[in-house]
Amino acid sequence: MAGAGQIHVLSERQGLEVYTPEVWLPKFYRPAFLARRSFRWRLRRARRSLLRRGCRQILLYLWRPDFADAISSVPHDRSCYHIDDEYSFSDADSPLDEREARLIAKVDQVFVHSRQMYARKGSINPNTAYVPNGVAYDAYAKEAPEPHDLASIPHPRVGYTGYLKRTLNWDLCLHLASKHPEWSLIFVGPVDASLEVRKAVQDLSGYSNVHFLGLKSAHQLAAYPQHFDVCIMPYRTDTHSMRYGYPLKLHEYLASGRPSVAAPLLALQEFAEVVSLASTPEEWTTAITTSLSPDANKQERRAARQATARKHDWEALVLRVATAMTQRLGPEFANRLVSLSGGADA
Repeated sequence: MAGAGQIHVLSERQGLEVYTPEVWLPKFYRPAFLARRSFRWRLRRARRSLLRRGCRQILLYLWRPDFADAISSVPHDRSCYHIDDEYSFSDADSPLDEREARLIAKVDQVFVHSRQMYARKGSINPNTAYVPNGVAYDAYAKEAPEPHDLASIPHPRVGYTGYLKRTLNWDLCLHLASKHPEWSLIFVGPVDASLEVRKAVQDLSGYSNVHFLGLKSAHQLAAYPQHFDVCIMPYRTDTHSMRYGYPLKLHEYLASGRPSVAAPLLALQEFAEVVSLASTPEEWTTAITTSLSPDANKQERRAARQATARKHDWEALVLRVATAMTQRLGPEFANRLVSLSGGADA
């Protein structure tokens, strides 16, 4: 146990620590003044931990507009806002949130994860860069043993990995389950608590060819797409958030080498050569049937999918982010990054 006045940190790996607030400094929601004060205290204690380790520049990296108050709560040298979702989570188009717009304008660097998001928010701050979602390529591409809870499920397996939420097209899933009892539909991931999603899961659970395998760790999850016959992204296309979304599982599926079928989201259009896009239930049936054919599973098709995923390995994408951030800190830090990365071309 840490002594009085010590900072609680959890060492994850060399160069990375996760600050865990002390028991006397929990997250408050109400009253508002106490929530703001405890938030500021936690930030400042984390900053002091970095300074004690010899950090000479503090970069504040925000990923949600909810954390905008951090800008004025703790001293820092540079700030960054990474937009990896449309945080309104609305079904209908809505104006850009004023608080988020102010945050985008105020920070030193902005990253966005989809071209559509860039078109919507990229003009506010001139230092905005497009960095797409990626994949831990080796984890998803390296051959892994079949998970035990998949072993008894018959082929062909049509599978989805990820959070089971409102943005999935549950009517489509019900159609596929009822019209194609010869396919095993598999869902791997936690279930959203909303009544709409729980009702859909309950309805699908009534089909003998539908299997819900629950939450898996990140390490466990990587094995599942390899043992599907077809990977699916059955998203709704009529929601505001999905119009700007870039599915994280896109490159996870591609890294597995398995055929994928997806709803025609805007972010997926540029990957139409390696992902089959389908809109209507009939198109989904045709696309899945085609993806189960020997032609779709030829080695050259598999290699093309994996080549696309490899280009989106997180190692390369994180280097792009780090390069942009160190350039904001000055030549000394930019040159140090080049040296640490072996002189790789960012």
